[in-house]
Amino acid sequence: MAIPVIRLEGVVKRFGPFTALNGIDLDIYPGEVHALLGDNGAGKSTLIKILAGVHQPTEGRIYVNQAPVAFRSPRDASRAGIGTVYQDLALNPLMSVTRNFFMGRELRIGPGPFGLLRMNEMDRITHDEMVKIGINISDPQQVVGTMSGGQRQTLAIARAIYFGARVLILDEPTSALGQKQQMEVLKTMMRVRTRGDIAIIFITHNEVHSKLVADRFTFLALGEVIGGGTKADMADADIRHLMAGGVEIRDLARELADIGAG
Repeated sequence: MAIPVIRLEGVVKRFGPFTALNGIDLDIYPGEVHALLGDNGAGKSTLIKILAGVHQPTEGRIYVNQAPVAFRSPRDASRAGIGTVYQDLALNPLMSVTRNFFMGRELRIGPGPFGLLRMNEMDRITHDEMVKIGINISDPQQVVGTMSGGQRQTLAIARAIYFGARVLILDEPTSALGQKQQMEVLKTMMRVRTRGDIAIIFITHNEVHSKLVADRFTFLALGEVIGGGTKADMADADIRHLMAGGVEIRDLARELADIGAG
């Protein structure tokens, strides 16, 4: 049996009287794409912020490589090998690809922040790391603002992996992109998956995209896990049913018909 790189047991998160997550159990395995699906308000954002160290759970346990952890900050999560790529990507569109890749972690000659930048070396690393996951940037000094949305996603993913991420959380990476750029991102995810050593948590509303790339599914509704399984376990009808929050489509159709008749 494979050993999960991340395990959540009974994770609860309350904000005052509001329970955002209620007893979440979740296993994330290396070399897999794990799709985390659910409607707005299902608890996906709260869950990934707990994994990223932004929030701390009210109850429950988190294990990384079978060891219990308590993340007090995003830096703690990063040190444990969890990298999060949010929708805004945290990229500066006016800076070069290389400067964005190494932002805050620049290689220098000489002590401290006043040393000379080792630009040639940083350009080479940036180019090589992006090529590994499918984007050949001919000029690493290209300004990020001139890149496509898919290329920017790839830059953020390559950066996270290079600086140690073994669990990659991708927050709606295809949601604001055109169809061609969406395909670029899905291909990037599959190239990362083929490495075999990195787990990808893919947060999405897109049923089609999840079926294209995911090995495993977890569905959330109102802060609880309402279903899940491997790709082999899940039929299309199961996925549609759970994407709707567990509401039977035929029941919804009947309710809509009743409204129309009224």
